Amino acid sequence: MPYEKLNISTPAPVLSWANHALGAEETKMAKNVASLPFVFKHVALMPDVHLGKGALVGSVIATKNAIIPAAVGVDVGCGMCAIKTPFKAAQLEGKLKKIRLDIEAAIPTGFNENKQVEKTVTNWQNWRDFKELHPGVQDLQGKAMKQMGSLGSGNHFIEVCLDTEDAVWLMLHSGSRNIGNMLAQCHINTAKELAKMASNRLPDPDLAYFIAGTPEFRAYWHDLQWAQNYARSNRDVMMERFVRIIEKHLAGGKKTKPLISVNCHHNYAEKEVHFGEEVYVTRKGAVRAQKEDYGIIPGSMGAKSYIIKGKGCAESYCSCSHGSGRLMSRARAKNVYTLDDLIEQTKGVECRKDTGIIDEIPAAYKPIEEVMNNQSDLVEVEATLKQVVCVKG
Repeated sequence: MPYEKLNISTPAPVLSWANHALGAEETKMAKNVASLPFVFKHVALMPDVHLGKGALVGSVIATKNAIIPAAVGVDVGCGMCAIKTPFKAAQLEGKLKKIRLDIEAAIPTGFNENKQVEKTVTNWQNWRDFKELHPGVQDLQGKAMKQMGSLGSGNHFIEVCLDTEDAVWLMLHSGSRNIGNMLAQCHINTAKELAKMASNRLPDPDLAYFIAGTPEFRAYWHDLQWAQNYARSNRDVMMERFVRIIEKHLAGGKKTKPLISVNCHHNYAEKEVHFGEEVYVTRKGAVRAQKEDYGIIPGSMGAKSYIIKGKGCAESYCSCSHGSGRLMSRARAKNVYTLDDLIEQTKGVECRKDTGIIDEIPAAYKPIEEVMNNQSDLVEVEATLKQVVCVKG
């Protein structure tokens, strides 16, 4: 679907790939961002766009000489990792529950962390830069080390999936855990304090920003890149354990090689060139989709997910959606749906079936097929997956 230019009066236009009209709050949020003087060219909204903090989740914001920490968000580097294995669906027969229990035993979820720090984590090169991070996190290195290789909570998940040719895929969704959250909060607070001191009139306090060239910008950019690297490594550590579990059940412990491997962020910022100019691109709930880029667009637990290749659409800043997007808040989902609804909507999926995950029920999310139809100009589908095991955070 080609984008639509929103009918709002802002210095920078807002282009939307969503197939629904934005609500009043969503429109206000888009308008607030597009009114900032350093926003480059236009703001792009992905098909799964919905309310966030400061900026809409599912927005791509290119800026010149400034960056908004709260637009990146607190789950810095949150993203997806997936591999295609050499295994086939028939090999999973009768093993799904044991696989799920092994995953839950090997990879901490929720607020839990690893009891021991494994060698791969200890050897991570970026620990040597920890002392250069924000002073507010200097007592958190031990916790950060124990949390590398843990899933977290909310919509984070680990799944065993099958594609349309019955190949087994392994997929997971996680970010930079507590250390990324704390780093983001430290810098967001600094940005807000600077805005107050400068008497900056912002349309929303959560749009407080840093200007390139200042010490505060440099400190944030340094910590942001560190947290994004932590998030990617966190996914790698979990995926390594996940692969070992699958090999134990399907190959008698024999090592295998992945046929395809993808690891991509969808809450992050990078310096990129667009329309011939170097800009800072913030993807808040969006995946980079440059030509030939592999990416992952998951549906809800019980829905399809997609491995995609980018088409390099300039107007979207070479981006696409990061999922299906929520239709309703977590609180509302808990009030509207019952445990029976969850059991019905996750039929055929080996997963927890309890009230603790009702907020993640498939009906709380937009239909992933609609989201994919709306971005046919942004991506092409390489593989369509359906989960058979799902472990929630």
